Amino acid sequence: MKLVLASLWFAVSLGCVSAPQVVVVDRATALEEQAGGSFDELERKLIRKGISPHPVPFTPEQLEALGVRPDEISNTSELTEADQVDRLLRQRCLGEGKNGLLVETPEACTGAADPEEMAKLVERGNRARMQLWKWMQAERPKASSEQVRRAWKTAHEAGLVCGGWRQREDGSWEAKGC
Repeated sequence: MKLVLASLWFAVSLGCVSAPQVVVVDRATALEEQAGGSFDELERKLIRKGISPHPVPFTPEQLEALGVRPDEISNTSELTEADQVDRLLRQRCLGEGKNGLLVETPEACTGAADPEEMAKLVERGNRARMQLWKWMQAERPKASSEQVRRAWKTAHEAGLVCGGWRQREDGSWEAKGC
């Protein structure tokens, strides 16, 4: 036994016996790539989605269907301007005028509303609407400003919140039915 170990030691020291070469590669073999699949396009899509987040618009009715109740939002500063306008339209503190602009209707108001905040909402909302109508007019120069406003109002009323206060053509007010 000692003779075998001695001869093995002698062979290793002379270089006659050596360990096999080990090759390490930094990428998968062709077979591994085929088995694993390629997800380059999916990875690019996920990276783009992660880089450009965007809000998903929900109506109050959709939020209620998801289990979020409006009374859970106690602070009105947490609401968006559109949500505040919708709330004031349902409370009849604001109304959709027959000319397409927001109108304060304090005589019909059924809830608490801050007059200063309401005035700011009306001013910003009406300014945004007039800017939109101006842009729409520029896009359709053959249409009159009244035609543009009427077309916008028709489309806008379809999305008006249920119970929203609106003015009829005869000047009277009504709550929108659903």
